Amino acid sequence: MKLSRFGHKFGPGAGINSLMEDLGNALAEGGLIMMGGGNPGFVPEVEDALRQRLADIAADPDAFRRLVGIYDPPQGEKRFIRALAGLLREQFGWPIDERYIALTNGSQSAFFTLFNLFGGDCGDGEFRKILLPMAPEYIGYADAGLQDDLFISVPPLITELPDNRFKYHVDFSALPLEKNIGAICVSRPTNPTGNVLTDAEMDHLIELAREQDVPLIVDGAYGLPFPGLIFTPVKEVWDDHLVLCLSLSKFGLPAARTGIVIAHPDVIKAVSAVNAITNLAPGSFGATLATELVESGEILRLSQDVVRPFYQRKAERAAQLMGEALAGLPFALHVPEGAMFLWLWLKDLPISSLELYQQLKEEGVLVVSGHYFFPGLDLPDWKHQHECLRITYSQEDELVSEGITRLASLVRRVYAESGAG
Repeated sequence: MKLSRFGHKFGPGAGINSLMEDLGNALAEGGLIMMGGGNPGFVPEVEDALRQRLADIAADPDAFRRLVGIYDPPQGEKRFIRALAGLLREQFGWPIDERYIALTNGSQSAFFTLFNLFGGDCGDGEFRKILLPMAPEYIGYADAGLQDDLFISVPPLITELPDNRFKYHVDFSALPLEKNIGAICVSRPTNPTGNVLTDAEMDHLIELAREQDVPLIVDGAYGLPFPGLIFTPVKEVWDDHLVLCLSLSKFGLPAARTGIVIAHPDVIKAVSAVNAITNLAPGSFGATLATELVESGEILRLSQDVVRPFYQRKAERAAQLMGEALAGLPFALHVPEGAMFLWLWLKDLPISSLELYQQLKEEGVLVVSGHYFFPGLDLPDWKHQHECLRITYSQEDELVSEGITRLASLVRRVYAESGAG
């Protein structure tokens, strides 16, 4: 069966599709330590709150009927949207109301919609690109364009720090603003590195978005105001040029697939129209479970006092274990400032990160090769992108510890066999 000209985007070789299929098949085989996905950990207090809310809904015939038996409007579940707009006004002073918020079936579908609204062939003779100001960036963006070459990105400035640490920064002098840029997109904190753009970097990006009169899409799936997986002090940011994408997944509802887009009402109307075409309406399950937590502000308390400390403890523990396990080798960890990943840079790695990933899988540990996370970057000779691994630390501490031990053993062997260790 012949596919359309866009068919290759969704075939078995597509980036995130290929990676997710590989991870899924590996998990199905069993016996692996899973340190390669983005599935959140299980936070007991959050699970208890959600379980109680689900029990309350199940016990109320009207509430249960609304949950499973009634289509929401294309914009999404109205009570949740109203509650969230109120929370953002009251807590942070953002001048928004219900017109500024739409829900999607997960934030991945929101990015697909937004990238193709602002980028690609715009029908006026121009092909507009989505600028990723700093690679590495989230692999989920890579194949989200219906047309090829949608993304353009630049490598970061790398600041090496004591104690085998380093940090990426945006190289503002290298941003290709002379191109036809339709939107700028960043994640904060960044998947895969755990990097958190500084307040100064965010202010600079907002200024550039205003100057170019394009939106700045901020992927806040791990960020503020919830689930709040940011371990360094930063401010919540709002601006008329922002399109802020949030999610309930990392708060504890990954299976509910609830994405949240906060933007100018014109953008929300367009997102809602795409919802109507592709889904009729976004699912209401996650929004309904979370509505009372949003109305009471409890979602912020849980994020700040429970979820963030849960992951920060895991990050600090995993980073310490990694440092001890790799002592004496030429490695560095990106400063773990947020999200749920360690980003490991193995300097002058004798093999590619993809080969290391494959060998590590044979050792029973699943991570992700870093080369996947450089969409829109045309620097084939830049070794750094083939020297990094993304390592998830969100699962049980014992498994994470064993996974790090096996990884370090293999890495030592790889360096030793090359004569570099």
